[in-house]
Parts: sequence; structure tokens; C-alpha cells
Amino acid sequence: MRMLLPPMRERREIDRLLAGFFHEHRISDFKSALARIARYYRLPTPRITWFEYLDWGKTAGRTYENGEIHLVHPENWKRGRKYNSERQWVNMIYHEMGHYILWTDAERKADVFAMSMVRGLAAERARGRWMFEPVEETSDRFGSTALRARRRPIRKRRRSAAGPRSRPSTRG
Repeated sequence: MRMLLPPMRERREIDRLLAGFFHEHRISDFKSALARIARYYRLPTPRITWFEYLDWGKTAGRTYENGEIHLVHPENWKRGRKYNSERQWVNMIYHEMGHYILWTDAERKADVFAMSMVRGLAAERARGRWMFEPVEETSDRFGSTALRARRRPIRKRRRSAAGPRSRPSTRG
């Protein structure tokens, strides 16, 4: 399954904002990251409700059909969990956004979306150079300009110098 994803620069910025929110709890970073994802897919930004725990601590996030997402806040994520890393919290956000964006076959598509969002980010992070690159705004991701850029060029048929082929007749 091919999936439309934001460009790498945009994904780096989203990832940086979510990681920053995990450590510093600035709500503007979180809202900005979600708004960037929602803007790319031309969806309204989802309504977020924060909780200390969901489903007796078993669930980290839950997405509902009305577009509302219930999440465990990073302050509570760090407490009382066996696996409480920043990466897992950020991947949980991607997973829930995958549910928000892709409603059909939701669980499998949300997992694929979460994995695709972080693919290639680790190498750039290890080099340490992506944190200071400006984010480039792209205007037409789904419209006619983007469609033309993705289409294969149309090949013209070769024509022989003798003109169109004629079939040998089978009639007597």
C-alpha cells in the first residue's frame, strides 16, 4: 500500500515539535505539530483531551469517530509505565493521527503510518544537522500540480517509415 506522507523536512519539524512538547510541555509545540499534519491532509485539527491514564493504564490513546482523540499526557506517560520513553510517546501520537486520517482498516493503516512517519529520521538525527533546517512550505500537495508531477510521461508509439501496418488478407 502506498501512502501519501508529508515531505521529509515537514516530518522532521513535526517530530522535533512533538519531542519538544514531551520534554518541555509547551502546548503550542503540540498544537503546531498536529496542525501541520492536519493541514497536509486537508483535515480539521482534531480535538484533544488529556488524561492521566486510559483503560486502567493499558491504553495510551484512543481515537473516536467524531474526530476526538483522548491521549495520555507526557507527564503521566513518564510515571508508572514500564516503557515510558519519548520515542514511544511520539509514535503513539503518530499512531492515533493515523487512526484520525485513515478510518478504514484503521489498526493496520495506523501502524504503517506511524512507521512511515519516522522512517529516515534516525539517520538525520544521528548526524544532528536536521534540527536547525527551516521548514519549506509547499502549497499544492493534492491538486493538479502535484498530480502532474507524479504522473508518468506519456510515450508515443513508434511508427514505421512505411506507414500503418496492413494485415495480410486471408480471403482467397
